[in-house]
Amino acid sequence: MKNLYNALLLKQLYQLKNIGYNYTDSKKFSYQEKNQIALSDSISKLKKQALNCQLCALSKNRKNTVFGEGSERAKILIIGDIPLKIEDEKGEIALGNSGEMLTAMIEKVLKIPRKEVYITNLLKCHPSQNQQAQETEFHTCKAYLFKEIALIQPKIIITLGEIAYHYLTSDNTPLQEIRGVAIKKEHYHIIPTYHPNFLLKNPSFKKEVFQDLKVVNGLL
Repeated sequence: MKNLYNALLLKQLYQLKNIGYNYTDSKKFSYQEKNQIALSDSISKLKKQALNCQLCALSKNRKNTVFGEGSERAKILIIGDIPLKIEDEKGEIALGNSGEMLTAMIEKVLKIPRKEVYITNLLKCHPSQNQQAQETEFHTCKAYLFKEIALIQPKIIITLGEIAYHYLTSDNTPLQEIRGVAIKKEHYHIIPTYHPNFLLKNPSFKKEVFQDLKVVNGLL
């Protein structure tokens, strides 16, 4: 799969940059190697690949891979950033207080059962306590995200928080300036909004999220 192939090349370049290289003639992956890292064309098989993924350092300390879940025919795909500790322990997405708030956002505002949307994260592994996710890891794991989008084919993508929006779009616009704006792509709209974790610490922003989700309702 081209996205994973490119992600691995990008990871290699970041690693060389971190140790001081400004330019390299490093040999690219061969066509045979490229075929060996092809991503599956079904969500269930893609999940199995992710469960066994060892492409970055986060895989060494995870308890469980936290893959996306929900309807494979979902019109709405929701993207968070990093799995929580409780999600790493149980291997399930959108748990704890943050997950409860996300469920409320889906079911009380969008008026859709949670099982009818698809929820995923940029990263499929939770960083350990003394570990911080690196840019290379976001770029490497993004290949799985793009494949999920290609297989689900949503009409609307909701990004939760600035990190999710940035790595999906490569746009550095501050979230407060872009939230609630329907950004048209070729086959779907992107609606950025605040992450439930942020709302738990800043409940006064719930009204902004309510407004953002009304934009989603309008598109539906």
